[in-house]
Amino acid sequence: MDAAFALEVLDKAPYVTVSMTRSDGTPYGLPLSLARTDDKTFYFHCALEGEKLDCIAHHPTVFLSAVSHCAPTVGPKDGSFTLQYKSATAIGCAELVTDRDEKIAAMRAICMRFLPRHMDAFDDAIGRSLERTAVVRITLTEPPIGKRKQYDKQGEEL
Repeated sequence: MDAAFALEVLDKAPYVTVSMTRSDGTPYGLPLSLARTDDKTFYFHCALEGEKLDCIAHHPTVFLSAVSHCAPTVGPKDGSFTLQYKSATAIGCAELVTDRDEKIAAMRAICMRFLPRHMDAFDDAIGRSLERTAVVRITLTEPPIGKRKQYDKQGEEL
């Protein structure tokens, strides 16, 4: 599937697993709540210190993986056990946001994605917590890749 499909999956997934590399070369991955602001830029927030930031400082390349739909099913034509799914992966470069205006804009994007009905409280929340919150920007370094398996109403695989 094309990059537009992959971005849609990344946008609809409740979380995106972000995989990183520790300073000793071992993998580290965890599900995070990302917000996208354009075709290449994602943001997440975290504590001011911790393993995520340590990984990014030592090796900023990250791998994103998401599933926005997954349903076990029996193949309509052959009775096989299978999954219908929509998934996406991407590779990017992560870096700590240091510019205050960008940090606020990123937090606004995150809040708009996950709590759009509560934006009236955004300014107060930023006033209370911005200085003790880290924001990380992930810039995709190549187009994302999407995959799917779906059947139409006649049982044909799309």
